Amino acid sequence: MNTSSIVVFSLTGFSATVNYRVTLFSLTLLCYFLILMVNIALILTIISDQNLHEPMYIFLCSLCINGLYGTAGFFPRFAFDLLSDTHLISYVGCLLQVFVIYSNAKVDYSTLVLMAYDRYLAICRPLEYHSVMSVRRTVVLVTLSWLVPLCFETLVISLTSTLKLCGSNINKLYCENWSIVKLACGSTKVNDIVGLIFITFYCCHVVCIACSYVQLVNVALKSRAGRKKFTQTCAPHLFCLLNVTTALLFDLMFSRYGSASLPQHLKNFMAIEFLIIPPILNPVCYGWVLTKIRRRMIFLCRKSMSLFKKRLF
Repeated sequence: MNTSSIVVFSLTGFSATVNYRVTLFSLTLLCYFLILMVNIALILTIISDQNLHEPMYIFLCSLCINGLYGTAGFFPRFAFDLLSDTHLISYVGCLLQVFVIYSNAKVDYSTLVLMAYDRYLAICRPLEYHSVMSVRRTVVLVTLSWLVPLCFETLVISLTSTLKLCGSNINKLYCENWSIVKLACGSTKVNDIVGLIFITFYCCHVVCIACSYVQLVNVALKSRAGRKKFTQTCAPHLFCLLNVTTALLFDLMFSRYGSASLPQHLKNFMAIEFLIIPPILNPVCYGWVLTKIRRRMIFLCRKSMSLFKKRLF
């Protein structure tokens, strides 16, 4: 419930985009089209091939769906604002954007933990893999990887909506929870504590992934087959983890400790990097490195081209 008199927020980050709005709009459309194309292609490839209906590929499919979900909360609104003379967003619309963008980041981490656990079982405990990672358990884990972050973000938004705000300027290109909290007139101690708990919780995700990879490396180095399996399936996951973590650290550091002396265009890039780079690189990285997916995608592309030529001639 909105307890303040604020009905709209002003996104002041767009002040640095005025002179380049057409160029940025064109790049935004291109980038969003690329994100849609690579993620949908990977999702359809996994769904259409029965051989890819394994836990690792199901988790990857979930990661791509989450990429589409998160970018849908940013790109359409961002493209509209680039061509607009006023950069205002309603109070409800702002909270909705916060919910989508940051639940997306949380789901990303939850999915990456599941992928690390899956690789740990496949390489370190191969005899137990199929009994542990059953279809039913995989479905439960994927459901929890979405349900828990969505519940967490619902709590965050609920707490933010109770604050009385004394300002309406958000120095970003999109709505962000900490930027709204900083506009509060009174105490934000509860919001700060809850935020710290959630940050700690997701830092523990990173620790869990790191621990699993210590075990993975130890096992992989013992055999040539282990090293090959590690390179093919774990290297893309590590790359995606570093990609997402670096992008989110940029956003976190800027949101909480951003310097006023930094140029606005640099602040803007730091703020949106995690919404652009991971959704593009994650599916490209997995699609290129994982042999099964690469072969299936090449086959589907050749089949589509063949059908197109037959209809054309």
